[in-house]
Amino acid sequence: MTPLVVFLLVFLSFPALVNIVYSLSDVTFQTMRAPEIVGLRNFGEVLIDPEFWAASWFSLRFGVLTAVIECSLGLALAIFLSPIVSRHGWTMAILMLPMMVAASMVGLMYRLVLHEFAGPLPHYLTLWFGTSPAFLDANNAFWTLVVVEVLQWTPFAFLLFHVAYISIPSEIREAAAMDRASAWKIFWRIELPMMKATIAIALGIRFIDGFRVFDNVFALTGAGAGGSTMSLSIYIYQSFFKGGQIGQAVAASALLFLASLVLLYGGALLHSRLGQRRAAA
Repeated sequence: MTPLVVFLLVFLSFPALVNIVYSLSDVTFQTMRAPEIVGLRNFGEVLIDPEFWAASWFSLRFGVLTAVIECSLGLALAIFLSPIVSRHGWTMAILMLPMMVAASMVGLMYRLVLHEFAGPLPHYLTLWFGTSPAFLDANNAFWTLVVVEVLQWTPFAFLLFHVAYISIPSEIREAAAMDRASAWKIFWRIELPMMKATIAIALGIRFIDGFRVFDNVFALTGAGAGGSTMSLSIYIYQSFFKGGQIGQAVAASALLFLASLVLLYGGALLHSRLGQRRAAA
């Protein structure tokens, strides 16, 4: 265990300690070597900043919506495509392709495709229908980002649910079919309860990823018009690099870390309880 402990102490403990010091200090790029301790003032300034709460609301909505949509589509695809994937394993590689592309590259690609003046999609929509929505303006950018995120990460949910679905013993389905249970009842009464733990894990992972989203949003819209697409990660980035408010940025990142930790702990606790109920049943 010694090499692992040393690795964690060197690469995690020191940066965490520096972040704690900076979050409690009045520090700029000029005073990073000699920060002035100011206590919890940075946290107070972050918590009264309207942009912080707007970014938090954006990240919360984005995380919940993308997690629910991705897991719903992934579950439906896992059940519908299970016979095809089981017979033709190579189809799994094709279905995983969107997940293999870096999120920042996906954001850049869709920025080119959806650009109001140069993008091919607005061009052809205008050519065929006489008008095209502004996909990246303040009114539509949020839903555009949701669609882009869902298209890229639904394969991840599909992979988890496919593995969980095919691991359900076939004898259970055969016994239910012999009792004349319909396909819907087999799914609702047998398959879905046996996949609850996987569904909870997938929802938790995808929510945390959506809640702390940065790369594809930053590449596609940035903070958006009037800050309409400013996530918490982008808020921290702008406070640190553009505003030079290092103490506030680190304090906001500490709050984001604590929120993610609480959500992760809640998801683990829910998974443990579901596992205990399943074992008891």
